[in-house]
Amino acid sequence: MTADPQPELDGHVIAVTGAANGIGAATTALLLERGATVVALDTDREALAELATGTRLFTHTCDVTAEDQLQSAFERATREVGAPVSGLVNNAGVAAYFDAAEMTTDQWDRVFAVDLKGVWLTSKHALPHLRSRASEASAGAGPRSASIVNIASIHARLTTTGMFPYAAAKSGVIGLTRSLALDLAPEGIRVNAVSPGWTRTALVQEWFDRQDDSESAERSVLDAHPLRRICDPREVAEVIAFLLSDRASGVTGAEFCVDAGLGVRFAA
Repeated sequence: MTADPQPELDGHVIAVTGAANGIGAATTALLLERGATVVALDTDREALAELATGTRLFTHTCDVTAEDQLQSAFERATREVGAPVSGLVNNAGVAAYFDAAEMTTDQWDRVFAVDLKGVWLTSKHALPHLRSRASEASAGAGPRSASIVNIASIHARLTTTGMFPYAAAKSGVIGLTRSLALDLAPEGIRVNAVSPGWTRTALVQEWFDRQDDSESAERSVLDAHPLRRICDPREVAEVIAFLLSDRASGVTGAEFCVDAGLGVRFAA
């Protein structure tokens, strides 16, 4: 008999922002299944408490717009885990839509503080720890490389009416991903982006339920997708986990769309 293979993320310590719900919760669960230690960060204390418990899960209430909270969370996680993070998933975001002429500067600042600035701030405070792990990897210890995965959106490239300024913020995430990938590659730190399309989260279901005819609205959305369905959060999490793993050691500066084919078709 052959021994069971070692989980592909064994030895990895991965921080996930927006970890308590939707894609973040699915990612946290999958990373734990694959053997990683997960540092789950979110502002939703109650939802964090509902995540699966275990010796490899550490939860911290943390706002990605607050530098002091981020610095404290990474330092505390390193003490608790006994090792710095080797991976980061920048998943926290807000889906806020406004009219460009009516949106206030405070509303603009809040959206970009979470959806774009928060990606930079979290990466900034994770970097000292990622660099430490990348240095270990170059010496032949630990994971092959450190990695950041930024969650953008299909709206970074293809959008529709009523999405201002969400599409602009997510476009910025793609640009930030490319810049960081170039700057950090010499240090052995990979940076990639995942762009989900329609994904069956509670927020999407709430949107369906708000429509005058929810069943018709959902069918129209499903029929627009070449796969005739929308993706499950687990399917997005699978791509995230791949990019964090050593199997993706040669991938950096890339964007992976997980959208059931929506981005490759013309309107019917």
